[in-house]
Amino acid sequence: MKAAVIVFPGSNCDRDCKVAVERSTGASVDMVWHGDTALPDKVDLIVLPGGFSYGDYLRCGAMASLSPIMTEVKAAVERGVATVGICNGFQVLCEAGLLPGALLRNAGLKYVCKPVALDIVNGQTRFTAAYQGRREAVMTVGNGEGNYFADEATLDRLEGEGQVVFRYRDNPNGSARDIAGIINPAGNVIGLMPHPDRAFEAELGSADGALLFQSALASA
Repeated sequence: MKAAVIVFPGSNCDRDCKVAVERSTGASVDMVWHGDTALPDKVDLIVLPGGFSYGDYLRCGAMASLSPIMTEVKAAVERGVATVGICNGFQVLCEAGLLPGALLRNAGLKYVCKPVALDIVNGQTRFTAAYQGRREAVMTVGNGEGNYFADEATLDRLEGEGQVVFRYRDNPNGSARDIAGIINPAGNVIGLMPHPDRAFEAELGSADGALLFQSALASA
């Protein structure tokens, strides 16, 4: 199995993601610079990590969404490659049009960093199969712009079509309908604000994030 972690200027969880995927799944992981124009051959998983790409100027993720490598990421998504956007990576996926909605400033206008309990709303996705019917997971958030927003029609569609994957039990940032993570209609792209890369071993307080990476690669 092979994974690629995309590195943007300002990414700060890229190494975390590399280690998390390696230790959780045994996959080999390549770090891919945002200015590159090709992904590794036969990549099974793409991870867009957390951080502050381009310093969060303009809008979070907006500049990163136009990086050269994103053309290849979009092409890989079209081929069905599993793609995970975590925190800033979720913002990039939304700005790139690979997921609907946007991430706004937290409702409390403060950076929030703490463990959060999540409801696993859809356990039948390629990113949640390894949870094997579990209904709760614990991961960590760390963001100032994690407030998920979409219009009511989009929110209704996401819920009606099973695209809401994770929901906050105690919403830390004001996200619409407590949404913490969503997938695309094809089911191969997930964006979530909580960090599975910070919750992949018990020593970190939770190993629940490892199951997301395991699920993604088991379906490849």
